[in-house]
Amino acid sequence: MTRSLLFLILFSTTAFAQNFTLDAVKSFPFPSDLVRSKKGDKLAWVINEKGVRNVYVAQAPDFEARKVTNYTLDDGQEITSVSISDSGNWVVFVRGGDHSAEVDELRPVNPSGALVPQNVKIWQVPFAGGLVSTVFEGDEPVISPAKDDAVLIKDGQPWLAELDTTSTDGFLKEPIRLFKTRGSVTKLQWSPDGEKIAFEVKRDERSFIGVLTLGTDQIKWIDPSFAKDTNPKWSPNGKQLAFIRSNALGGSIDSLTSKKKSFWSIRVFDMEADSAKTLWSAPKTSRGSLIYPGGEVKLFWPKDQILNFLSYHDGWPHLYAINTTAAGTATSTTPTLLTPGNFAVEHASLSVDGNYFLFDGNMGTEAVDKDHRHIGKVSIDKADMQSLSIGSGNEWGAVSLNTDGDIAYIKSSFKNIPQVVISPKSGNQKSLTENLVTTGYPQDLLIEPKQVTIKSLDGLQISGQLYDNSNGSSKKPAIVYLHGGPTQQNLLGWHDLNYYSDMYAMNQFLANAGFVVLSINYRSGTGYGHEFQFPKLSGNLGAYEYLDVKAAGEWLSKQSFVDAKKIGLYGEAYGGYLTALGLARDSKLFAAGVDIHGMHDWTNDIQVEKQTRAPDGEWATDLSYLSSPISGVSTWKSPTLFIHADDDRDIPYYQSVDIINRLLKRKVPVETMVIVDDSHHWLKYSNSLKVMNATANFFKAKLMKK
Repeated sequence: MTRSLLFLILFSTTAFAQNFTLDAVKSFPFPSDLVRSKKGDKLAWVINEKGVRNVYVAQAPDFEARKVTNYTLDDGQEITSVSISDSGNWVVFVRGGDHSAEVDELRPVNPSGALVPQNVKIWQVPFAGGLVSTVFEGDEPVISPAKDDAVLIKDGQPWLAELDTTSTDGFLKEPIRLFKTRGSVTKLQWSPDGEKIAFEVKRDERSFIGVLTLGTDQIKWIDPSFAKDTNPKWSPNGKQLAFIRSNALGGSIDSLTSKKKSFWSIRVFDMEADSAKTLWSAPKTSRGSLIYPGGEVKLFWPKDQILNFLSYHDGWPHLYAINTTAAGTATSTTPTLLTPGNFAVEHASLSVDGNYFLFDGNMGTEAVDKDHRHIGKVSIDKADMQSLSIGSGNEWGAVSLNTDGDIAYIKSSFKNIPQVVISPKSGNQKSLTENLVTTGYPQDLLIEPKQVTIKSLDGLQISGQLYDNSNGSSKKPAIVYLHGGPTQQNLLGWHDLNYYSDMYAMNQFLANAGFVVLSINYRSGTGYGHEFQFPKLSGNLGAYEYLDVKAAGEWLSKQSFVDAKKIGLYGEAYGGYLTALGLARDSKLFAAGVDIHGMHDWTNDIQVEKQTRAPDGEWATDLSYLSSPISGVSTWKSPTLFIHADDDRDIPYYQSVDIINRLLKRKVPVETMVIVDDSHHWLKYSNSLKVMNATANFFKAKLMKK
């Protein structure tokens, strides 16, 4: 080989490495909130391009993507609740807030440092394009099926707004408050004729279902009880209303060290007979407890005689069908399982004609499918499930476009970023967002992660994804990545959530920088069944998830291509908590770590009254302390980078302040980064990039220096 040829090869390799920056791999346009019109001939979705979020639309027959908003700043203002009016004339959306937050999700987010923070507002834009107008400050807009009106929530109360084009100054007619009631109103639902509005109102330990008939001056309360009634759903003929009933809070103070269960049933109220019956009650088992999804049971009512719901009561999140005419009869105890199998249904949507569901889950015939998302189809009333997508990619969020079987969904692979695609039944799949892919995106340098199975310290099998671009001929530093939640799952490819697609980009960057990266799906995560997701001794009740973390570190230490003395770990939120546990308990195994808004002291979550009155209050406090990273500060030796946003609405900022002060007192090497006025989910792109660069640079300094 000549010197000139060798120089060209080395120069080319170096140039490629220099092009693989975090900004290059993270700056992908991320699509979300894909919705269709009632007829299926129109689509709308959100694209996040480096923190600049806009609404796009497309229409049959060509489905050419058009941008109908023109926001230009990375200002941290998310776009949610996208919908298309039944007339097809309007696209409505919410801008602002942090809707993924556990508390204060509607409080303004101001990471850009604006002198006046932007309140959460509802906006509208003509589907054909035109003036983007403010409807009102508020949230949860629901468009009427009868005309271009929308109900919305402002300050916990319902309002009615008209959608029209009479305004030329960007502001429409002032909305009208429908009524004022105690508590917080949510889950607004129009009746099919557009004459009534059902809703849920939360009042401390209980919640009720109410119905307002437009033009009347009195609320009708639906089957009130000493319970929590949630999630109202109208029958297609508007004569009945289904809802979920579960236990209200109250009773004697129970054990603090046992998992709580909230049993539930589906109730159906007959509007004409003014009476209610229990359609079905979930089994009074741990699996039957009210836990899916996010503590709620989602209802669908596609046909008058068929009601569908999602439940976890067979051990996996699945779709079910039940005959509504069987209420109160013996047959009401037997819903039909539509999606049998050891996989988790995640998103589900009804077809245009209401005859079948499109859904996605980690189903498939190969072991690797457990760490993928694929699309399935099933009738609303029988278990005739079929797969519509297979292979090594991820597909999710499918919606039907017509009665011919054409569908739209979002797809990705290990190297292809998420894109909105149209998939006609006849074939010839088409991407609607391919032209948005940035020119510097290093697609050909991405590493295909390999699924690995690791035996935890107590014998439990856990799944992981290994990123390594070497041939194994030399020992490299390694990093364990821990997702948050804990109800999440790392995938073999770009993720269906923007936050975790960022983490996928981060792992790809670290692997290309010379690290071996292992992301693990520890117990308490989704995708592997009820017992895996809800272990008895998790979190503050024993932190058994850490057994999986330590097992991952030990597995890496035994690999011939890993330098066992240079293993780090990082994670955010619950992953930050487990990172802190690893550094506190096993600094000899984990040489460095990055703790991103982690939880460090579970005892702060125990109310003083419960602690003193519960039969196991003292034991609960001790167990929570032992399950917290603060209990291991004396053995914490490894250098650590702590990162936290000071407007975090999920993990209190003081959790990081407290652990940092404890470690500094013991002279543990600590570095810190504070992101002012951003939230837990890094709503501003530049802040997210700053966090990721700091993480990478910290690991390079601590694990790669000779």
